[in-house]
Amino acid sequence: MTALSRKLPWLDRSGRISPLKAAVFAALFLPGLAAAVNLAGGAYGGEPAKQVIHALGLWTFRLILLALLVTPAMQIFKLPRLLIVRRMIGVAAFAYGASHLSAYVVQQHFDFAKVGSEIYLRFYLAIGLTALLILLALALTSTDAMIRTLGSRNWKWLHRLVYAAAILALIHYVIQSKLDVTEPTIFAGILIWLMLYRGVLWTAGAKRATAPLVLACLAIAAGALTMIGEAAIYSLFTPIDGARVFDANFSLIAGLRPGWYALLFGLAMAAAAALRFFFIPLRRVAVSST
Repeated sequence: MTALSRKLPWLDRSGRISPLKAAVFAALFLPGLAAAVNLAGGAYGGEPAKQVIHALGLWTFRLILLALLVTPAMQIFKLPRLLIVRRMIGVAAFAYGASHLSAYVVQQHFDFAKVGSEIYLRFYLAIGLTALLILLALALTSTDAMIRTLGSRNWKWLHRLVYAAAILALIHYVIQSKLDVTEPTIFAGILIWLMLYRGVLWTAGAKRATAPLVLACLAIAAGALTMIGEAAIYSLFTPIDGARVFDANFSLIAGLRPGWYALLFGLAMAAAAALRFFFIPLRRVAVSST
């Protein structure tokens, strides 16, 4: 690996431009650019600082999920080259998280004592900061040099903390969403599917984890757990009857509930795996199961 390829994220190990890395690198700037354009154009209305904070935080969580999705995607679709962008997406998630916190500090007029007090007093802010500190640790240890220093085994165990960061970020997201938790619950369903997939991957291997029938079962489990979790959230944290929320899953009057989105996401993965079995010759693909 050349010194230049270590410094420029859009280059491959030989120092040549990687179209995949270049495209992903450029795409990772788009959410931040969109937030800046919306802020400058007045699209955020009367609470621009609050809207910017929300947008940056939302993209932090989306990028965490996207980073976690890389391994299932490359195993299900047999695209091992996707691995080269996983680290980049993970570092971007930390960058957006840091920007999310920085925007909050700006909103508080750089009153660091007040920021510290708010984080101490507000549970969801403390959880969000903890998730960000985990992402910081993962970003700092994302280099090849750190892999050699820590050793591959230790590095993998450390980077599995991304699941803890994802769960904490989700809790932060749910609490700050207050009464309407529909959007974070949809993301929770996808996170549940990702964690179930990793559980099968770690215990039974990639061949079993990517079997269409197994993926279909994971989809059903993720959908059911999302429905139960949504009902529990409403029961515990709102005056709304959780049983009525659960029953709403089986009526289309209010549209599809988050559990159905989780189910459909998982079934889409199962369908993709089935198509792969029909149209792509089976072959062993060595991929990381981190």
